[in-house]
Amino acid sequence: MSNVDAQELAKFSELAHRWWDPESEFRPLHQINPLRLEWIDELATLRGKQVLDVGCGGGILAEAMSRRAAHVTGIDLAARPLGVARLHALEAGVENLEYREIATEALAAEQPASFDVVTCMEMLEHVPDPSAVVRACATLVRPGGWVFFSTLNRNPKSFLFAIVGAEYVLRLLPKGTHEYARFIRPSELARWAREAGLGLHGSRGMEYNPFTRRYWLSGDTSVNYLIACRRPG
Repeated sequence: MSNVDAQELAKFSELAHRWWDPESEFRPLHQINPLRLEWIDELATLRGKQVLDVGCGGGILAEAMSRRAAHVTGIDLAARPLGVARLHALEAGVENLEYREIATEALAAEQPASFDVVTCMEMLEHVPDPSAVVRACATLVRPGGWVFFSTLNRNPKSFLFAIVGAEYVLRLLPKGTHEYARFIRPSELARWAREAGLGLHGSRGMEYNPFTRRYWLSGDTSVNYLIACRRPG
């Protein structure tokens, strides 16, 4: 439990009741979810897999993956978003989905090598020691399994786009959602993954057009980016 920022948990807990409102502060998550879901499914083939979603929040990605016939476990340390996730899954009649309030490192000690696919999206930049989460994800995945991360690059462009633009100009996100010092360069994340025993398979950038309000995946990882890793079989 040492790798937790109480202020970050409180911040997202306060907004938990709006998690599934596609016009709320979580609109960007709803808009990018189909993109990251398709990329994950294209590489890892979710059907029939045991999947773990780390930092699942209100369950947008976890629920989408379960609808691809995966058996999904979502974990988070914020109780209110987890409550929202459970209620939404119940109301939607979604099966093959469970949620637990547990730290990634604790689950890694409890269930090493238990999942075919591990996802950790938009979470690393919100914890004090992101490298510890990367190591835990590497422990949780089975040999031959996939691990997916997404986060924000750290450079002047990402500060301008992800904080100034998204939080203050376009107001896509609440002010204070992100802290620039916690952004992670792709080289740093790649190093942590390699040190944890994961092999790098590929990366994608995510771009946004404020005029059309459309997101798309590209090769530009200068702001938002995703990486795919595999544990050697």
